[in-house]
Amino acid sequence: MTQGAGQEPVVRTATLRDFRVPPYARVPVQSHAGEPSGPEPAPAPAEHAHAGDPASYPTPAHHSAPGAHPEPHTAPAEYAAPVPDGRPAAEPLPPVASSPVEAVPVPVPMPVRPPAAEAVPQTPVPQTPVPQTPVPQTSVPQTPPAPQQAPAAAAPMPADPTLHLGHRTTAPPYPAAAPAAPAGPTAPVASGHPGNAFPEGEVPEGYTPTERDLPVINRGDTVQVKASPAPAPAGEAQAGAGPGPLYVVGDVHGYLDELVAALRAQGLIDENGGWAAGNARLWFLGDFTDRGPDGIGVIDLVMRLSAEAAAAGGYCKALMGNHELLLIGAKRFGDTPVNSGAGTATFQAAWLLNGGQKQDMDRLQDVHLQWMSRLDAVVREDDHLLVHSDTTAYLEYGETIEDVNDTVHEIINRNDADEVWDVFRKFTKRFAFRDDGGPQAVQELLATYGGSRIVHGHSPIPYLLGQVGTEDGEDGGGPVVDGPHVYADGLAIAMDGGVTMAGKLLVVQLPLNG
Repeated sequence: MTQGAGQEPVVRTATLRDFRVPPYARVPVQSHAGEPSGPEPAPAPAEHAHAGDPASYPTPAHHSAPGAHPEPHTAPAEYAAPVPDGRPAAEPLPPVASSPVEAVPVPVPMPVRPPAAEAVPQTPVPQTPVPQTPVPQTSVPQTPPAPQQAPAAAAPMPADPTLHLGHRTTAPPYPAAAPAAPAGPTAPVASGHPGNAFPEGEVPEGYTPTERDLPVINRGDTVQVKASPAPAPAGEAQAGAGPGPLYVVGDVHGYLDELVAALRAQGLIDENGGWAAGNARLWFLGDFTDRGPDGIGVIDLVMRLSAEAAAAGGYCKALMGNHELLLIGAKRFGDTPVNSGAGTATFQAAWLLNGGQKQDMDRLQDVHLQWMSRLDAVVREDDHLLVHSDTTAYLEYGETIEDVNDTVHEIINRNDADEVWDVFRKFTKRFAFRDDGGPQAVQELLATYGGSRIVHGHSPIPYLLGQVGTEDGEDGGGPVVDGPHVYADGLAIAMDGGVTMAGKLLVVQLPLNG
């Protein structure tokens, strides 16, 4: 496209740098007042200016006096596109008067600003006419700037990013300003960008500053809401008050509804089944599946409560029972023969014989198997030694709690059917604390692993008391279980209330009262 007579200079839009400067950018930015004052070198004639010499660039239009009319924006000389041969070049704009502050000569070496209270007289700088090119160009008349108060010095502007197509560079920073005393009122600047300067010192109507700390507008139709912490769940202690109360749960054996009712009665879960006990500590003593209708549902509930309790500052944990070992073996080994010590047996047959439920096996997933495989066999909480079975067989797997748990985990991870069967068989033993030698057996475990009382499940309380009952409660009466059974000279606490024989699923807080 060529430029004809009577047309304004063609404004290239090939790159971002050639866009017209919006009107607000032509207002002098107060931070420019901090530039060193002194005489500026006269611009070199256009015909002698070298295209790559920065000293030959004309003064930008935004340095004109506040009273001057804004000039049409053209690309700076350093960005001018080369003119093909045989075509007249666009006429350079005539130089404009320098900024009032820049035109004041200072005889000292360092830049010195005049006192803020004095007005600086302005002297028009003589201009040298620039030869006009054949292309007609309308000159913009320049008026001498009127005397004005010296503007107050502002902080140096940061380096302004200059955008190019495909590139982002940083323009040279503004020169540092010499310290100066405060002067008269200046136009407010909303931020460091020149486009945020306000003409005539007034904020335009409807303007919204782009600041991160905007003030709150207190309108009549708004309401300020205070953020207050939610009330602490039942049983939650304040931070730094130590561990929460300790609860234990006996054998569940798939009775999900009874478990939910017992946990809710203790205030450990809410009406929706979510954790409501804050920083309380809850321990399940094992045997989640078999015999009851929903063993996998019980495992899912315990896994979910474990995550919710941890988020609330408490915890929900579980021990490995003999039925967890049985379910793991039936899933992994099936009908693989194992040495039972009394002939040949299989995990599958033993699982069905001990109340295995087909719906549990159908719903059993890898996440359930992994969770059960990582359960500990022994743990000590406060002054209580928690185990699943009332047996001394734990002593065969280590002299410390850590040794016992590590050994059991290693056996399960080795995936040897005979080794896993041996652990299952030993954890199935019971009644070690019931007879005359019971107190001595308990003391042996306590002396090895610590604690003053042992708490266990596995053996139903009706069995320990010699009451008659069946696994499915077909006799109609059912045993009478009011709570945990304390025996062995007060050293042992039995927690299996016999829920599988129409007994009671026990959830109690330790230590026991009385």
